[in-house]
This record gives sequence, structure tokens and C-alpha cells, in this order.
Amino acid sequence: MTSVLYDAQGPRAKRRNVVYTAVFLVAAAAVVWWVYRSLADKGQLDWEKWKPFFVGTEAWTTYILPGLKNTLIAASLSMLIALPLGAVFGIARLSDHAWVRIPASVVVEFFRAIPVLILMIFGLALFAKYTSVNSDDRPLYAVVTGLVLYNASVLAEIVRAGILSLPKGQTEAAHAIGLRKTQTMVSILLPQAVTAMLPAIVSQLVVIVKDTAIGGAILTFPELLASVSPMSSYYGANTIACFTIVALIYVALNFALTTFASWLERRLRRSKRGTGAVLGAEEVNELNAAEVGGGFATGASA
Repeated sequence: MTSVLYDAQGPRAKRRNVVYTAVFLVAAAAVVWWVYRSLADKGQLDWEKWKPFFVGTEAWTTYILPGLKNTLIAASLSMLIALPLGAVFGIARLSDHAWVRIPASVVVEFFRAIPVLILMIFGLALFAKYTSVNSDDRPLYAVVTGLVLYNASVLAEIVRAGILSLPKGQTEAAHAIGLRKTQTMVSILLPQAVTAMLPAIVSQLVVIVKDTAIGGAILTFPELLASVSPMSSYYGANTIACFTIVALIYVALNFALTTFASWLERRLRRSKRGTGAVLGAEEVNELNAAEVGGGFATGASA
């Protein structure tokens, strides 16, 4: 059987794929066994290394939960600021006015080209030299500043691409019924583009959550990943156990975020799905009359 995309495999190809699969599984099992034996030989799988996370709450209340709190604070602030800022710059890049479009494009391209780490370092120096923010809060401010500047520029491109992906007929139809540019953008284009942009936006929000760890590694921001070093030192060099627990927490956070986004996307698609019924002129007049209190029907009758 032949498909449009590929030809069906013959007997030799099927046997070859079976051999490749078996070799890969054996190699993967060998790597897993080697990792397991290496960790076991070095005592990283001993119960004493993992016991602090399952017996008592000291490890959680002293190290993990405070770090998780700071991670969520930095990520939440960055998301709340970067999302609307990115939408504004993305829409500005579509402006017909050059004095709006060109500066917005320069800002977006500039901050999108700079690594987020450099933005955080510059932010820390900026707050230290030109503001009265105390030294304890500067790492948080610097992390949020770097994340906002970088991710807002990326989100601006996502918004711009999402709006441009819509058929031109949407804009032409809106102009044909007398809507202004702002009304067309707010009422017609953005509501439709949100569903298309949602997967890319959520991917960028996941990046924000993970990039908070850069502040912990470089700016001594006490976030979740930064809790591994003192926790491992206190509990006897259980580095593998600490990293494993922290990694699982990151996975749970990002999985919850993507699951919520998937649910929201399905809900938006269902809410925009029509019945497919074709309405006649009388039904349309009745619907419009119900919306505007009978004014449309009266005008139509006149």
C-alpha cells in the first residue's frame, strides 16, 4: 500500500527496522544500567540521601518551598508585565504610521537579539547605581527586568505573526462595514488570533519559568534551583536526589501550565464553533432586533 507521503515498506525494510529497534532498545537498556550502577556505587541511591524529602518537612520548609515561592513570584511578575507589553509592541509593528512602526520594530529586534543573562546583569547594575532598591531585592528586580525585556520582544513577534496569519478578508470585511482600525484590531483580529497564538505563548511562558534559574545561578537570586547547593551540603552531598526533586517540581509546574493552556484553547475553540445553520433574512432581522431592542427591525421595516 502506497501513501502520498511515503511508499509502504517491503519485507527487507521491515526486518531491518525490527533489527534497528532491537539494537536501540539494547543500547538504551545498557546506558540505563550503567547510570544505575554508577549512582549505586557512589551511594547516590542510598535511602539516607533521599530520606529528607520523604520523612519530615525540614527540607521542604527550609529550602524547597521558599525557593519555589521566589520562582513563582519572579515568573508571575514577568508574565503579567511581558504579556500586555508584548501585545502592545506586536500591534505597534503592524501600524500604518511609520513613526509608530519603526521605533517598535527597533525595540523588539534589539531586545530579542540580546541574551536574557546580559539583560539581567545590566538590570542589576542599573538598580544598584540609579535606584534606592535595597541589595536584598535587587536580584528579583533584575531577574524580572531581564525576563520582561526579552520575553516581551519575543511575544511581540508571536502576536504579530498570529495577526498576520488571519485571512485578509477579515480586515476587508471589517472595513466594509465601517469599523475603524482600532475597532477591527480589538473586535475582529485579536479574538481570532488568540487561539492560534496560544500554543506559542504558552511555550514562551514555560521559558519564563525555567529562565528564572539563570538569576539563581548568576545573580544569587534565591529561587528553586539555587536551593540545591545549600540543601545538598546540609544533607551530606545528596546532589542527585536534590536535583531530581527540583527537576520533578519544574516538570509539574510546566505540565500544569501547558495543561491549563490546552484546556483554555479547547474552550475557546468550542465557544467560537458555529452551528452551521443557514439563516434567512427574517431570522437575521429577528436576531438583530433582539440585540438592539428592536431598532434594527424597525429600520428594516421602514
